[in-house]
Amino acid sequence: MGFILSAIKIIFLLGFLVFIHESGHFFVAKLCKVKVNEFAIGFGPTIWSKQGKVTKYALRAIPLGGFVSMEGEDEPSEKEGAFNKASIWKRILIVSAGGLVNIIFALVVFWCLSACFVGPKYALYNVGYYIQTMWQGIIQLFTGKLGIDQMAGPVGISSAVAQTNNIADFVYVLSVISLSLGVTNLLPFPPLDGGKIVLLIIEGIRRKPLNQKFEVALQSIGMILLITLSIFVTYNDILKL
Repeated sequence: MGFILSAIKIIFLLGFLVFIHESGHFFVAKLCKVKVNEFAIGFGPTIWSKQGKVTKYALRAIPLGGFVSMEGEDEPSEKEGAFNKASIWKRILIVSAGGLVNIIFALVVFWCLSACFVGPKYALYNVGYYIQTMWQGIIQLFTGKLGIDQMAGPVGISSAVAQTNNIADFVYVLSVISLSLGVTNLLPFPPLDGGKIVLLIIEGIRRKPLNQKFEVALQSIGMILLITLSIFVTYNDILKL
């Protein structure tokens, strides 16, 4: 029974955070008049889908991510509402929206928890300390003071979620993971959203698109490095259990 409860908590947490992340991309794309072909939660085989007037909504079998597929995102398109036809600032807004939603959600939730347990008086101070701690962690990671072996992957995150004993603990972990997801996703490293933003800024400065082959190669190299890092972090997570 304990295993089933832990599994439910983990699936709900990951699914919910992915949902709000992708919803950020989705709604900002809609506001910017960019056509969204598919909004999916999860990867792998489709277990449920519904075709809307413009967008296909899907739930997939592996609840470890999701995506918003926009017209003209992966390759140039001349169709109306194509991502590549939108202005640079609109594309930057769309790409950054997912991570920003995760960060804003985390701060609001943490403020609510602080207001409930320490009072409306120390809540903002706690939120400020919360942001400062995350920022210091990023600095330590890039300066080498925080080792990669101290990072947590899906296994470590799942372990932390499974160990929560009440709703307050669960919501706190939810906010921490949401903040981490948002900040990490906005780091300037392809193929993360932050890396895409850097490429869009470069395109804006050059006033012309980057060479597509170069961009694809850069994204591929980044993906390989991220997968390698994920394997290493997951291996360390397993050793810690």
